[in-house]
Amino acid sequence: MLKPVLQHDALLADIAAARGETDAFHLWWLGQSGFLLHWRGKFALLDPYLSDSLTHKYADTDKPHVRMTELVVDPGRLDFIHVITSSHNHTDHLDGETLSALWRANSSVEMIVPETNRQFAAKRMGVEPTLIRGLDAGKSVEVQGFTFHAVPAAHEELDRDTQGRHIYLGYVLKFGSWTVYHSGDTLLFPGMVERLLPFKVDVALLPINGRAPERRVAGNLSGPEAAQLAHDIGTRYVIPCHYDMFEFNTATPDEFVARCRQLGQPFQVLRAGERWSSAQLGS
Repeated sequence: MLKPVLQHDALLADIAAARGETDAFHLWWLGQSGFLLHWRGKFALLDPYLSDSLTHKYADTDKPHVRMTELVVDPGRLDFIHVITSSHNHTDHLDGETLSALWRANSSVEMIVPETNRQFAAKRMGVEPTLIRGLDAGKSVEVQGFTFHAVPAAHEELDRDTQGRHIYLGYVLKFGSWTVYHSGDTLLFPGMVERLLPFKVDVALLPINGRAPERRVAGNLSGPEAAQLAHDIGTRYVIPCHYDMFEFNTATPDEFVARCRQLGQPFQVLRAGERWSSAQLGS
């Protein structure tokens, strides 16, 4: 099993050390599509999956979710979180075990989900729906100094509910002079580049595990597609995710790296528990 660069006490110590750095923002990859973002004393937690719930759920089935990377941290120890997002209701993006532990540890935390999933999310977490903020594509909300702009995601289609609300979302976060795009799970779709270009994204967090029908799960961008999307929307830096978690649904970042280099697209491949800092971008 892969071992995170930092985990448990060491990861928490690194997070604590970053709190005093006010000129930069920081990202830690927590595995799968989960990222922790810190800026000026505020913490946003994006699509965290910090349990073995899927491994246990599918242990005796024909689609076992064998974990590849050790857990980076017990979610109950993340008692400093201000806002949490979920991009859609698949368990690796809306995990009841993870979110319940975070909710207990953070009495005033706020959560953002697609509006169409708000009732579902509340039931999974065991909280009242009124405690969760719902967004739809084209809408935005400001929480704890972060402005979240919801954009569509295609996993694998641009699915909507009976009221026309998007079931899958990505989020563009704006804070200070910075912009971060967390795509959630998505494929490319018509108009995607044109929708994202005006945001002038500094850092894009994009899945690279691709699409393989034999996996029997909805697909994502491949590595080369993620690199091309980052380049086409003019992002200053791209970080890949959604791999090295489950053996049946992963990819190596090799093709992502090769395509970024062909395009001259700045990138960094993180290992679980590793920190990235906006100091790498300059001012």
